[in-house]
Amino acid sequence: MSNDVRVLEPKEIWGNFADLNAVPRPSKKEERVIQFMVDFGNKLGLKTETDKVGNIIIKKPATEGMEDRQTVILQSHVDMVHQKNNATNFDFDTEGIKMIVDGDWVKADGTTLGADNGIGVASIMGLLASADIPHPALEAMFTVDEETGMTGAKELDPSFYEGTILLNLDTEDDDEISIGCAGGIDTNTTYEYDQVDTKSDVTSYTVDLKGLMGGHSGMDIHKGRGNANKMMARLLVESPVELMLHDMNGGGLRNAIPREAVATVSVANGDAASFEKYVAEMASTFKIEYTPVEKKIDLSVSKTETPAKMVANHDKNAMLAAVNAVFNGVFKMSLNFDDLVETSSSLAQVIIKDGTFETKSLQRSSVETTKDDVARTIRGVFDLLGADVEQSGDYPGWEPNPDSSILKTMREMYEKRFNEKPKVMACHAGLECGILGTHLPNVDMISFGPNIRQPHSPDETVQISSVQKFWGFLLEVLKETPKKSA
Repeated sequence: MSNDVRVLEPKEIWGNFADLNAVPRPSKKEERVIQFMVDFGNKLGLKTETDKVGNIIIKKPATEGMEDRQTVILQSHVDMVHQKNNATNFDFDTEGIKMIVDGDWVKADGTTLGADNGIGVASIMGLLASADIPHPALEAMFTVDEETGMTGAKELDPSFYEGTILLNLDTEDDDEISIGCAGGIDTNTTYEYDQVDTKSDVTSYTVDLKGLMGGHSGMDIHKGRGNANKMMARLLVESPVELMLHDMNGGGLRNAIPREAVATVSVANGDAASFEKYVAEMASTFKIEYTPVEKKIDLSVSKTETPAKMVANHDKNAMLAAVNAVFNGVFKMSLNFDDLVETSSSLAQVIIKDGTFETKSLQRSSVETTKDDVARTIRGVFDLLGADVEQSGDYPGWEPNPDSSILKTMREMYEKRFNEKPKVMACHAGLECGILGTHLPNVDMISFGPNIRQPHSPDETVQISSVQKFWGFLLEVLKETPKKSA
């Protein structure tokens, strides 16, 4: 499997990507990948350090004749989103990613691939290890915990860096040059509900919803994909027969659109046939409503043992009403950039179990005041329920600078190299550039990268030919880095 990846071109990237993907690297558990990167830098004889939070800094002097160029900071994050299909038997804490070459694409076997942001990391590794690639002085910045809190960017020590240009290699379309991104804030809620004895003479069921596309809750939020939490809550609320709710579990990662949800319910024995028919009808309804976006919706119902406890009826109604009422999706489109989502919210996780109801959601916006507005909107629903609401992890967006000098250089270079204009734009994802800019206010920043599709889901893929395009462009950008100011 993964050996097939190592022979792909450019080998400077793919070999390093295979090595990186052999190291488990979940967010907040980056000890092994930090050591891996430190060992990598030390083996090359390059100055290698870590800061107090675990970010890795590797510095490489300019190649001969490039000493008069501006120092470039190359930045990517070492952690990755860990998601797998329910049917996939895989332990992210102990196993390396199993990669498959499929035509012009590389994917993983039932898990996320880690191309976000592993391809960026591997590209920087290739440059650090190179002996014949012309480049200015390089400062490699490998940050930690980007996916679950941007801790590395937030707690960055700027004293390690002297560079005046920063290239963030975390964009997922090879015809785009990103000059801005959204900020975000997490809303997590907890509510203690009453449980009562389950009624007698009931038939109990597991309702299982899966097969949704999921994806990145920023970059994919406008694409009409189903949110498993919202769909399951709707199914439970619209039931034509009275439901006794025992538990519900949907979604998981804060920055991924939930693909799956499961609930345990009971109905009176006399309502069993009607309920089974209703679920079949809802399966058909969902498929019709989400055509042509969602093509693999799988909604099923199966009998199960009856749990001893159920959610008290008043709390069941209140909690499901909250999940149905909470906003999910595009909140506002940008008035300054065509086709750019300005503000959104994604209901990432819902858990109802053992007397506790928990939710996680992530609000994003490129405008701070609108981010506050959507965060208040989400909070209001759970305040009305009487839940405990914690809003944390607030991080700023990256304000676009259309007058950036490195942007001018890269735009002209792209047009000349590919005979077309790049898309210069902001994105609705949480790139670290907004936070990094607070630490490095005088650094000119750009973000770009190869084509990566379905990040944050087991359908994640990266395009081989696009990596080749990206690599060639990156090398030219470094070769043509502007000279230092006199």
